Amino acid sequence: MIVNKDSPVTGTLSERVALALLIAVHIVLCCVSLVYLSRNYSGYHIYFDPALRSGAIAVVAAFSILSLLFVRFPFSFGYFVSFYFFTMVTGYLWLNCFSDFNYNHWLSGASAAAAMVTFLIPALSISRPIHGSSSIIGVAGFDRLLTAIVVIGVLTVLVGASYSFKFVSLAQMYEFRSKLSMPGMLNYTIGIVSNALLPFAFACFAVRGSYWRAGLTLAVLVFFYPITLNKIALFTPVWLLSIATLSRLFGCRVTTVISLLLPLTAGTIAYAMLGQSATFFFELINLRTIATPSNAMDVYNDFFFHHPYTYFCQINLLKTIVSCPYQDQLGVVMNQAYPGFGNFNASLFSTEGIASVGPLFAPLSVLLCGLLIGFANRLSAGLPPRLVLISSSVLGQLLLNVPLTTTLLSHGAALLFLLWYLTPRGMLPEQTSLLGPALVPEFSQRKRDRNGPL
Repeated sequence: MIVNKDSPVTGTLSERVALALLIAVHIVLCCVSLVYLSRNYSGYHIYFDPALRSGAIAVVAAFSILSLLFVRFPFSFGYFVSFYFFTMVTGYLWLNCFSDFNYNHWLSGASAAAAMVTFLIPALSISRPIHGSSSIIGVAGFDRLLTAIVVIGVLTVLVGASYSFKFVSLAQMYEFRSKLSMPGMLNYTIGIVSNALLPFAFACFAVRGSYWRAGLTLAVLVFFYPITLNKIALFTPVWLLSIATLSRLFGCRVTTVISLLLPLTAGTIAYAMLGQSATFFFELINLRTIATPSNAMDVYNDFFFHHPYTYFCQINLLKTIVSCPYQDQLGVVMNQAYPGFGNFNASLFSTEGIASVGPLFAPLSVLLCGLLIGFANRLSAGLPPRLVLISSSVLGQLLLNVPLTTTLLSHGAALLFLLWYLTPRGMLPEQTSLLGPALVPEFSQRKRDRNGPL
């Protein structure tokens, strides 16, 4: 019997219940993790007061009702991004109950919850395909495009290595990265190639079963770390391989949840059992990956409660034609206002929302962002869910920490959306079984097909 585990219509009741339970465990662990973090990271304004615990639990429990939407709706790019943002807002609502910052916490908390709703509506529900994409580029042309992407990746590595190439530990990363100096165009190229183009090529190879080409793509991605000395570049090959493996075993909706739940669980258990001995892993996963995007919403609410809004002038193009109260990037402004936080960039909820228009109108701004994500759903409609998930998995991490406008241009999200639209739908068949997604073994036939060799 063939079923689609990512469809709530054909999925069994037990599968939906299991997904709901996973999400519930994830929500609880997010809060437990923040409690543990409050013990060692009060310098980041992460606090916990047992006397206020009941109120925080009530707030998160009420907000968690929205998680039922992730059981109801099928997988899409919007589903993936929405769950990551749902995790972020859940963490913020918990932190907001204990925050020592001086701003209107009730208004900001209600604004965050409302913004999540306005984002979810278009991001989950807009999925109608745009017709005509399959006729734009043929199978043979698409295969050549994938090869060209890998070649571009290799050339980018070679050019980047001519400026800097160092394998250093995470502890030394920041010291050496501050000394890097590359042309601006090369920085943009590296971001687009490593975060969008090569992950897309890897996803296509993995879904089609061309594993040696997929492995070659990962090998190219490995060399972006010694060039950029960036954590995302370091973990991208492992992250892509993990998402590809998990989505094959469990389907895309479950993989979306456990992609955050598994590392969160590992970090929380390690800290609970080992205490300070697990500080490095706990900080890398629980603080930097999970808690920091939530904490950014708290910090941005505090800063812009006392300072002028940007009204989107943080976008470089607008800054050249309108006056702006901030000449530096927002991350630099935050670093100056909150020493020790580093260049504190943040998600669209904090930048296009709080920083641009304030908490009162943030839900409207976030709604526009959700509509854009819904449009991306339309561009990817008809593609195998695994391809969409794997190819966008790096962008999912970036969107938690980078404004949407920056992700679209500097990190290649807009180009990825275009590639989804251009991908011939008939060349990537995929089925799913009760035991999980199973790829259709179509490669030997494809290799014999003169119209579409790989």
